[in-house]
Amino acid sequence: MEYIIPVLIGIGLAAACGFRVFVPLLLLSVFSHTGYMTPSEDFVWVGSVPALICFAVATLLEVGAYYIPWLDNLFDTIATPLAAIAGIFTSLAVISDLDPMLKWSTAVILGGGSASLFQILTVKARAVSSTITAGFGNFIVSTFELIVSSVISLLAILAPVIAIITLIGLIILLIVYINKRIKNRPQKSYGT
Repeated sequence: MEYIIPVLIGIGLAAACGFRVFVPLLLLSVFSHTGYMTPSEDFVWVGSVPALICFAVATLLEVGAYYIPWLDNLFDTIATPLAAIAGIFTSLAVISDLDPMLKWSTAVILGGGSASLFQILTVKARAVSSTITAGFGNFIVSTFELIVSSVISLLAILAPVIAIITLIGLIILLIVYINKRIKNRPQKSYGT
């Protein structure tokens, strides 16, 4: 039972990486630096001042990039594999006291998988927004992603069970949003 909470924290932080790659890493670093959480022994450096500064700068650059209409779609190409890597990383950082094989399997499958799932859903949401608004509505999607990443990261650390329930709700919400927008998109008519 004591292994479940760290796994839930890892999944929550990893999923948040699917919305913003560096926000969960920054919050993990802040909470580790302040002593609120203790990362697994191989990841103690996450709470160091250099790591904190590095994650803060990376977060600022990432958030800024998503507010530039043409750069946000380009950045999605880079962020997609980074989200999976960050999801694995955050899971490994918080899951401790497990057999290494089980720890790595959990981090890759659940951490990398949840980060990838949410990254793919947000890329699709941004593509729909770009199509409908010619990219000018993407700042709304970007703001939503930033808020969700921050809230999910905080919930994952402070209330992991609530974070997982929230993530399930977000999956449903994003799928409904994407499907609704795709169905309401004007269809091109091709003459015969």
